[in-house]
Amino acid sequence: MHRRALFLIFAMGPAALPAASLASDAKPKPPETAFAGKLRPDILGVSTDATAESARAVFETRLKGHADAQSDIQQQKLGDTGTSFVAALNFNLPTGPKQTGELLSASFSSPASGNRAYFIARNLTFAPDQQPAKADMIKEIMGKYGAPTIVGDQHLYYIYRSGSIVSSGTKYKEATALEAIDKPLDPRAAVKLNGETVRGSCVAVIKRAQTKTRMLSAMLDEAKGANCDGVLSVQFIPGTPPDRVGIAQFTLLDTKLVVSASAIDNEAITADQNERKAMPKGSAPKL
Repeated sequence: MHRRALFLIFAMGPAALPAASLASDAKPKPPETAFAGKLRPDILGVSTDATAESARAVFETRLKGHADAQSDIQQQKLGDTGTSFVAALNFNLPTGPKQTGELLSASFSSPASGNRAYFIARNLTFAPDQQPAKADMIKEIMGKYGAPTIVGDQHLYYIYRSGSIVSSGTKYKEATALEAIDKPLDPRAAVKLNGETVRGSCVAVIKRAQTKTRMLSAMLDEAKGANCDGVLSVQFIPGTPPDRVGIAQFTLLDTKLVVSASAIDNEAITADQNERKAMPKGSAPKL
């Protein structure tokens, strides 16, 4: 793990990212994604189209000028290919009496599948005198992402399937979302979202993704079992007074990309292994 003050990363510049080249000269294969066309949700402009390099540029720009900001750039190897790549980015600005804290993070597939982001998160811990009104936050969120699938339990959930946002039967407007956000999730709507497929709850999948290891291999089984292609979750933890927001947590997970990128990366590892086996293994002659 690689932690240092953010200003050092600025000094190092983009060249500091390790070169990502496959053991064979195969071109990266783009993975399938839950999002296409105009339906491309992002967090601070970072969507699942982003690579580690482009996401890093956004995160650096966001926290530029804060000497107390820190970064954690995690590298990983693609099997035994020797290909090293940035698998995760974490940028952290601590909370202060007059400073809103911010945590930005993202996880990426290997270069074989384009080093694409499949998990993106942003956590804001507002300074006491900077806590926004819950109504204003809901207005901003719905203005950016549209009407959510389901609201409750301090969350707005956007569940994506087959190229669109899934409806739970409730047509949320700003007032109804504000009224529902601190109530429990409607169990009837939750059952309706899962339908008759008996597949995993997308609400549960994204909640677990926020706390568990975010490597592709660790997320694959749940991504395969999820009854959605992608999920966007926005959580508000009440501030003081409770109509204000103390903490806002934004999380975007592309389960379809997790499944597709995992398959592509495994194919690349297998191809590399086969290539190594096929190489001639001569011995030195007697001299």
